[in-house]
Amino acid sequence: MPAIDVDGARLHYRTDGPAGAPCVVLSNSLGTDLSMWDAQAEALAADYVVLRYDTRGHGQSSAGDAAVDIARLGRDVLALLDHLGIERAAFCGISMGGVTGQWLGIHAPQRLTRLVLANTAARIGTAEGWAARAQQVRRDGMAAIADGAAARWFSPGFIEREPATVARMVGRLRQQHPAGYAACCDALADADLRQQIAGIAVPALVVAGAYDPVTTVADGAYLRDTIPAARLEQLPASHISNVEAGAQFSALLRGFLGS
Repeated sequence: MPAIDVDGARLHYRTDGPAGAPCVVLSNSLGTDLSMWDAQAEALAADYVVLRYDTRGHGQSSAGDAAVDIARLGRDVLALLDHLGIERAAFCGISMGGVTGQWLGIHAPQRLTRLVLANTAARIGTAEGWAARAQQVRRDGMAAIADGAAARWFSPGFIEREPATVARMVGRLRQQHPAGYAACCDALADADLRQQIAGIAVPALVVAGAYDPVTTVADGAYLRDTIPAARLEQLPASHISNVEAGAQFSALLRGFLGS
């Protein structure tokens, strides 16, 4: 997998699709890697350059030595686009990736054609909660949080129907580097974009999971109501909706990108 060096971190990425086609960037959630987008990459690669990457501190991307914040994660995306010579792209981020997308919509709208914000919020959780999770992982490793991940990510019905998929996703969480995961928890602890997202002028699709206990439908409605050119769609899924409702998610994404 190719990689670039960005401010002390090595960022791994993958591209699929025909050269010269419009580009869509897919940004992963906390505790996952770019493989979470396999279904969407397959659905889009005939007509788009699909750029996936492991967020700093995740998968095969290192965290670097500097503190991580949402601005740093957003600038990583811009560095990838610059490296590949892509002037403008659509961006789709889920959970933490959706916060990165909001930062890009606020600070680099000239680089975006469309913005998809999935299972995310302008403020996810609390600073205290993220600080506690970062401390726990730094002290006890990824096993400290992995056992409860399935219930946060997927609905009970999906856990029962697709145990192999759930086990694969939780297994990847266990393999994440604790320091990189904790650094991104620190970034989320400080990320509060509620006073800024009204300035996003990029056409936006907000995707919410009907059963999501982490970033709720109400969080999605807040994004829809605050971002001027946004609409909201619900999927019958929990937090990782692009996996739990993969076909519906891909159809929404294709329809929005082609609109």
